[in-house]
Amino acid sequence: MPTPFVHPHSIVRHIWGTSDTILFIFAGAAAEFALNKAVDWLYFTGRLPADPLGRLFSTVGYARRIVFSDEAGAHRAIDSMAHIHAAVEAKRGEQIPDWAYRDVLFLLIDYSIRAFEVLERPLSQDEKEEIFRVFYRVGDRMGVRGLPDNFTDWQRMRHQHLQHDLKYSPYTKDLFRQYRHHLGPLRYFLLREAQVLVVPQRVRELLGFRKFSLIAPLLSTYRISRRFRLDWVLKTLILPPAYREEIRALDEAPSDSRRRTKQTA
Repeated sequence: MPTPFVHPHSIVRHIWGTSDTILFIFAGAAAEFALNKAVDWLYFTGRLPADPLGRLFSTVGYARRIVFSDEAGAHRAIDSMAHIHAAVEAKRGEQIPDWAYRDVLFLLIDYSIRAFEVLERPLSQDEKEEIFRVFYRVGDRMGVRGLPDNFTDWQRMRHQHLQHDLKYSPYTKDLFRQYRHHLGPLRYFLLREAQVLVVPQRVRELLGFRKFSLIAPLLSTYRISRRFRLDWVLKTLILPPAYREEIRALDEAPSDSRRRTKQTA
């Protein structure tokens, strides 16, 4: 029987097998992508400004494919990402800096933790380290240099990256304009409020976000709606029609990813 890349009972599968959590990861990534000093690489291909939601869903899709594949399948997905990036580098005649690769891995680790804790419960130290180890293996397979060896070192490097690798630029302004154009006013408002909930302080400062999200008081009501399977009524109202089926499919992860004993903080 093939060896899974991520253990079936891993907290990582639980996080990446739930559309609610993934949507908050998506929201945080959308904010931080816009601030990254290497965002011009994504503008170089033209795909990001033309279809920012599709580009971000593509990144999420690759991450999820890796999490739910066996080792061979995960390696194929990772190698495919590396091949795509190498082709872009060849076309531009430059190399994507290692810190830019690390930033993307780091934000996937960070928002996996932040999104789950906003929606569910605090994670234990062991669970956080488990999340780090999974994405460390992804970066290692891609050949990313300078990765931290453990979760403690990751926390230190993540803080440094947030301080030095982000800036508000014309790309930031344009990308948020594209988010608004593709989402419409109401959905754009909800995206911004979700971002306020989940992004680190440094990202909040650079984007001029307030500290309090207007949707925070609604989270308890939303959790109750999930118990009665009413959450998709709400999602149908707020999600872009073009992505509803894609997002619904995010909940179709193997059921064993959800068999996890609840832990207290």
